Amino acid sequence: MPLAKMDSFLKYANFFYKAVGIEPYTKRSHPHVGSIWISLVFWANIINLGLAGLGELAYVVIAFATGEHIVEAIMVMSYIGFVLVGMSKMTFVWLEKPALSHIVWELEELFPGNKAAQSAYRLDNYLRSCSRISFTFSMLYSVLIWTYNLFNLMQYFIYELWLQTRIVEETLPYRMYIPWQSTDNWTYYLLLFCENFAGYTSAAGQVSTDLLLCALATQIIMHFDYLSRRIEQQQLSGNWSEDSRFLADIVRYHERLLKLSEQLNKVFGVPLILNLLISSFVLCFVSFQMSVGVEPIMMIKHSLYLISALSQVYLICYHGQLIADASTGISLAAYKQNWSYADARYRRALAFIIMRSQNPTYLKATVFLQINRGTMTDVSVYLCCGRLFYFAYRVEYILVRMNFFLKTASKIVNSKHKVYTCVFPLNSKSPKLGS
Repeated sequence: MPLAKMDSFLKYANFFYKAVGIEPYTKRSHPHVGSIWISLVFWANIINLGLAGLGELAYVVIAFATGEHIVEAIMVMSYIGFVLVGMSKMTFVWLEKPALSHIVWELEELFPGNKAAQSAYRLDNYLRSCSRISFTFSMLYSVLIWTYNLFNLMQYFIYELWLQTRIVEETLPYRMYIPWQSTDNWTYYLLLFCENFAGYTSAAGQVSTDLLLCALATQIIMHFDYLSRRIEQQQLSGNWSEDSRFLADIVRYHERLLKLSEQLNKVFGVPLILNLLISSFVLCFVSFQMSVGVEPIMMIKHSLYLISALSQVYLICYHGQLIADASTGISLAAYKQNWSYADARYRRALAFIIMRSQNPTYLKATVFLQINRGTMTDVSVYLCCGRLFYFAYRVEYILVRMNFFLKTASKIVNSKHKVYTCVFPLNSKSPKLGS
């Protein structure tokens, strides 16, 4: 097999970043060269996505103010969450480009550069895993966004042109407030293009950042695992001067990986906390929409949205758990080392390594949250919240209908009472017999 390069881990992330006009980092071998075209694509994406989000927000505000289309407005709130996640991830990566470039430079220095070193690191296994996850996740999100973008067009081609069973109305992929009549004129096609453009921008911004985070995390995991194997397999000589040099190299290597993990958390911490918070509400809104009762074909759309949102959260939690496991694996590897024949000074120093390694390195969403598989269960609670929201909505609906029924029945009774008093006045005397 040919010699693997670091770009092989990042190729899927870079592909989606180019689609939205972002260069997330610079390489020492390729200095940054400003491009007017890339800047134009980036700002066109940001402005169009921002306008789409404002239109959706206006739709929600009007719906709740008038009390009409509340169920539809709740689904639009999930679209707003989708826009916010994509916008925040693209913005923070764009702002943190120098720090992200420094992380890439550090990983380039640590990257094994020859075949023997790559075999010792077992790089092929990590590269295959990263490529498989990246391809599957990017395909899932691509199917999601283009299903939503082209759903109405597919209905038009199938039902109206092919089967000729019904006429499909001109509707946009996403509900938003439009202050003019957009159907039956050229503005419909302009809005259709802009909404498709905005949907793809948000999806590409989310996918690219998630894949970049996972690719960098995979390389840090690879180095932690290699360090564990190196410690466990080291044959100690019992000579303090020789063994201490090995120990010093291990400590420097370990400290470098810990600093890289901290830098990774600084760059991706805020986007991660926003992603998890907003995704939790999105899951709640989508599950509520599915509970209310929709058409089977709409249920497919919502199910795809739900699966994609859950997959995104699980992808982050999965790599966070791998980092925690790989960092604590160093303590177990140090304990398994044949340290009984080592010098007493070496054993004391090894105990400090074990103590430090027992404090796991976490992928953190700022200082508020440590991300692991347990985080996935916390986010899944919001699916239950969506169901509870649905039941509350149904109970309120039943109470409103009962109140309306009671008021209507009261009006009917009162009206009949008035008719009775007009025919037979209650205060009139009863007629006497024979009069």
